Amino acid sequence: MSILSKLFGNKGATEALKGEDYKGFVIFAEPIREGKTYRLAARIEQGEGDNLKSHQLIRADTFQNDDQAREASRLKAIQMIDEQGDRLFGSP
Repeated sequence: MSILSKLFGNKGATEALKGEDYKGFVIFAEPIREGKTYRLAARIEQGEGDNLKSHQLIRADTFQNDDQAREASRLKAIQMIDEQGDRLFGSP
């Protein structure tokens, strides 16, 4: 088993590192394991290189398994993009 597989669990390194493109943003669903539950968390990025902007999304919601937490994290990130767009990064 590779080091990346150990870090990212059963999903495999490729899926865990791959983001989802959505309206010019990239969403990385990255739930945080807390004991036997998973906390809703995602990273939202826009741009590349020196122009890369990143927003870390963490919520109080917890889930019993990783798949549920990933899907909820993805949907919450989509909701935030739809509601806030570029303002996620502090832009007016």
